[in-house]
Amino acid sequence: MVPRVLITEAAAAVIDRLRAENGPLLFHQSGGCCDGSSPMCFPEGEFRIGGSDVRVGEIHGCPFYMNDFQFEYWKSTQLTIDVTPGRGSSFSLEIPLGVRFVVISRLFTDAEVGDLEPVN
Repeated sequence: MVPRVLITEAAAAVIDRLRAENGPLLFHQSGGCCDGSSPMCFPEGEFRIGGSDVRVGEIHGCPFYMNDFQFEYWKSTQLTIDVTPGRGSSFSLEIPLGVRFVVISRLFTDAEVGDLEPVN
């Protein structure tokens, strides 16, 4: 199966630090609030997953969600979660560290489309 979401080593290192400080984490691909469409990291249980959110995959042991209407825009792309220096304007856990999570995207190939991980 072709994963819909991946992570860089640098982002995984930030997740390790955040998990050590905050416990289990989850990601939600923002739909336009605060930092636009940035991936946001929260302690599990502190962000309410709604009935219109879909689980797109898992990165470094963390579930990754986005709203179904936004998934319609992103469903043809593989997302890679990375970090970049700079302070975003979101409520995501990494902001006090002076970095922010970002998305790098690429279109799936025709061959990959038939073998994508399912969403739920």
